[in-house]
Amino acid sequence: MPILAIPGLIGVLLAYAALIAQVFAFGHCLLQRPDAFPAAGKWTKPGWAVVTGLAIPLTYFAGTLSLFGIAFLVASLVYLVDVRPAVREVSGGRGGRELGRW
Repeated sequence: MPILAIPGLIGVLLAYAALIAQVFAFGHCLLQRPDAFPAAGKWTKPGWAVVTGLAIPLTYFAGTLSLFGIAFLVASLVYLVDVRPAVREVSGGRGGRELGRW
């Protein structure tokens, strides 16, 4: 592998990591109870669903390392680092919906 290909490879890996984080944040947001967000003192579920949902295609079209791409990635990371633990704590440490006991 030529030495000049390494920055391109790093950019591709960052883009995939950003996509995985954004899809995970959006999926987690959709699976939580709507009342858990205000109970945790955070935005409402539709607000976070719009932010994390729009982050995926807008980061793709703007570019991961562009100003807008970084802003959308930061929004998804804020959800994962700040909102997700608070919502899980309010929900009893489990997911939003109980699908049944086995």
